[in-house]
Amino acid sequence: MAASRVERIRSQPGNDRCADCGNEAPSFASVNLGVVICCTCADIHRTLGSDISHVKSLTRENWTDEELRELESKGNRVAKDRYEQLVPSYYRQPTTCKDQKMIGVLWDQWIRAKYERKEFVEGSSCPASRIYESGRKEGFLWKRGKEDRRFQRRWFVLDETENTLRYYNSENMQEPKGTYRMDALNITLVPYKFDNPNAMQITHPHNGVTRCLYVYAETGQDLVEWYNSVRYLKQKRLLISLPGRRPEELSGMLTRDFLKEGWLSKSGPRSRHPYRRRWMTLDQRKLLYFEDTLEAFPKGEIEIGSQDNGFAVRVGVPPGQKDQGFSFTLKTPDRRFFLSAETAAERNEWVELLRNLIAGQLDI
Repeated sequence: MAASRVERIRSQPGNDRCADCGNEAPSFASVNLGVVICCTCADIHRTLGSDISHVKSLTRENWTDEELRELESKGNRVAKDRYEQLVPSYYRQPTTCKDQKMIGVLWDQWIRAKYERKEFVEGSSCPASRIYESGRKEGFLWKRGKEDRRFQRRWFVLDETENTLRYYNSENMQEPKGTYRMDALNITLVPYKFDNPNAMQITHPHNGVTRCLYVYAETGQDLVEWYNSVRYLKQKRLLISLPGRRPEELSGMLTRDFLKEGWLSKSGPRSRHPYRRRWMTLDQRKLLYFEDTLEAFPKGEIEIGSQDNGFAVRVGVPPGQKDQGFSFTLKTPDRRFFLSAETAAERNEWVELLRNLIAGQLDI
């Protein structure tokens, strides 16, 4: 009897997908919150404590009548109406579990914001609009030095009125060490690039090239507050410069993830040139290559245009050109770039992605 009731609960409208990330066929539930969730989100729920979220498997554990009644009376649609009433349009939410490696902290903080802090609940003491929409955020972040390459604590200030992000060596310092136009910068979460779950990479144009800053916050909550404060301010400026656009239509223009990053070996244009290992970042239509993963400036930048303008990519290298394992050739109107991956699978991923970009089949 309990098994059939569990199946009816799983088939309720809205319960066919995870309440937190939308993943299909969720197999866990929170008894006291009354939501059906996937295994990845269930792991995060368990860290909240059973007083906030008491998680059980829908298929491998026994359910009491009282627990089933609680779940039957709620469900994902009811929970969404309660816990997501005030989610701002600029707030980045997780969509599927496939991106968890890149945005794990967003995942964790999205769940904590909903159920632990109740940021999006009407009448809550800390609705999201107060946290992210003040127009100014300041606090300490750990920034990697360009020369000594050590992370040091720096005071950062995000200011809407000046349209800037500034940082200082100390909280009481009068002149900033760096000032960046807020609407020209991008923030990407990069926990995979250095050993910190709260890592961010800030990129911005600097004298015609890309400058990179690597920082991390001391807590996941602080990281998400910086991230979404920037998204809010950028959305606010875009709504002024693009009248008639709805806020929801601008979410993809606020911050962006890199299309792909990883190690490749790159050769010079002549056959005698050796291959050198480079960290590659595909940021929209720019392919940047660095000597190391955390360099302030790339060694070079390749603008990727369309096939109509002479751009192409193919597996292998021309006859006479040294082939280093799993090689491929990127052709631009000015020159050819010879690149090599460490595995066939990695090479094929780069080639397919570049082909789609050149063919105009990526939504960027």
